[in-house]
Amino acid sequence: MRVRKVLQKCILLVTLTLFGCQDERQGEYTPLFSDTPTQHTQRYIFGVHPLHNPERLFAIYQPLVDYLNLHLHGVRIILEASRNYAAYDKKLFAGYFHMALPNPYQTVTALEKGYRVFGKMGDDHNFRGILLVRKDKNIRHVTDLKGQVVSYPAPTALAATMLPQWFLHTHGVDVLRDIQNRYVGSQESSIMNVYLGESIAGATWPPPWRAFAKERPEIAQELEVKWSTMELPNNGLVMRDDVPAAFEQQIALLIFALHTHAEGKAILAPMELSRFEPAVAETYRPVQAFLQRFEAEVRPIRESP
Repeated sequence: MRVRKVLQKCILLVTLTLFGCQDERQGEYTPLFSDTPTQHTQRYIFGVHPLHNPERLFAIYQPLVDYLNLHLHGVRIILEASRNYAAYDKKLFAGYFHMALPNPYQTVTALEKGYRVFGKMGDDHNFRGILLVRKDKNIRHVTDLKGQVVSYPAPTALAATMLPQWFLHTHGVDVLRDIQNRYVGSQESSIMNVYLGESIAGATWPPPWRAFAKERPEIAQELEVKWSTMELPNNGLVMRDDVPAAFEQQIALLIFALHTHAEGKAILAPMELSRFEPAVAETYRPVQAFLQRFEAEVRPIRESP
């Protein structure tokens, strides 16, 4: 039995590696297309921030891109994933993407880097952090985490890192001194770290946790959501300033109507999302206020992009 348990843990560690950050030497994961755009087709790169590891992200978001391409004329959207948050931030803040789905921190920063907000994910009640623990660890109070490892996807993940760290800060835990913060590269890795006992608690947010629980119920049943954080506006949709307004209008008409028909609902379902909706820069004022307080009281978010 002991040998079997050791083998099971080794298998799970391999699974964790596959779920986590991709090896830096592998570069970006990109899809292959069987048809080649014509010479006169304008191509726009759509960058979705690392909500999941690249392969999973393509599985979830490529149907949206396929739908948009089917209904657009004279243009083609190319979906691009990034191996981690740092790689995504670098591309977004350099203006590499024509259109992007960044998290709220990245959204407000992108406004200073030549982008405009035109929409966002709906379901703001889901844009909150959650902290998972193993049921058998008997964790009762936030302060029980002191001296322990807490896992997160990445330093600039807002819902899954900054909001949980703010929660810890406001409940008696000094994030920089009382715990060891471990940034593991993806939502799935943060969850798996808790299950494997590599961290006492793991931070994520509701949509990836629900998706994980559906796919790995035997693991999810060993964990519980111990704490939940405040909410903020959900992930934004931004367009680079030099992209024609006519293209933005076409995208808006298509994407904001997805929830009104069966095909669109099928596209939204794997995202654990009910709808996309219009938004403007003002929508993210609460995010800007939160980020200012977070940096003043908890830790620096990152060096200037």
